[in-house]
Amino acid sequence: MFEKISVKASKSHRWSDKRRVIPAALAIAALVVPVVSSASAAEARVPASAAAPVQHGPKPTVVLVHGAFADSSSWNAVIARLQRDGYPVIAAANPLRGLADDAAYVSSLLAAVPGPVILVGHSYGGEVITNAAVGHANVKALVYIAAFAPDRGETGLGLTTQFPGSQLGEALVVRPYATAGGGGADGYVDPAKFHSVFAADLPASTTDLMAATQRPVDLAALQAPSGVPAWKTIPSWYLVAGSDRAIPAAAEEFMAKRANAHTVKIKGASHVVMISHPGRTEELITAAAKATD
Repeated sequence: MFEKISVKASKSHRWSDKRRVIPAALAIAALVVPVVSSASAAEARVPASAAAPVQHGPKPTVVLVHGAFADSSSWNAVIARLQRDGYPVIAAANPLRGLADDAAYVSSLLAAVPGPVILVGHSYGGEVITNAAVGHANVKALVYIAAFAPDRGETGLGLTTQFPGSQLGEALVVRPYATAGGGGADGYVDPAKFHSVFAADLPASTTDLMAATQRPVDLAALQAPSGVPAWKTIPSWYLVAGSDRAIPAAAEEFMAKRANAHTVKIKGASHVVMISHPGRTEELITAAAKATD
């Protein structure tokens, strides 16, 4: 069973509609309850064989957005469970090049998906979905997995350092990169510290592979101010990783409460909670899907 942190009612939805920059080299971020329709008194008197079956529409598409230092394969175990349960899934390839560009990319993907969408973000991916979902009526729920859920003007870096506990700054390796149009500075997690900081509840053999294949984030993306947040108009769910050393759990709880999100917390979970606890992650996503059906 989930440990519920908060379940608040909002003015518009049953589950809720609502809800510093430091030197780049030292800061970063990467940063379910089926609704069972009860029969009416009249229906209760009708034999089960004569009762009309409950009609449900097609299941919504689940769009998953990974964060920094990761790629879409970080969702693999969650995807397998969602597909087993009949959900169409798209794991977006988050560019990790800049908040505005990343959000625009995901927004264009949302526009191409027919029917309802449950939009899920991990870590920095939460900041992306917060911006990308604005203006898309087909996005029925936002699900944050140990993720940023910024308000307007906030940055990933600022939210990371607002509460104590993040060890990611001291684990950051910065490398310049060049492109035909210029370049920038990418942030990586030091492979020697990847396990401890990013995924302490996974075997070292697994995290060694993750560290070697990590995708860097342009540090400018984590310093860009967020826009109007979609969680103010779209119902939200939040999974707090209780032992997160990248985004402090206290920061996650703060953002979840502010967004009025239906929230669960997994004690002892690392930042990559969707890898160490894929079943619990999938349950929260399907809870959001069923609640907005």
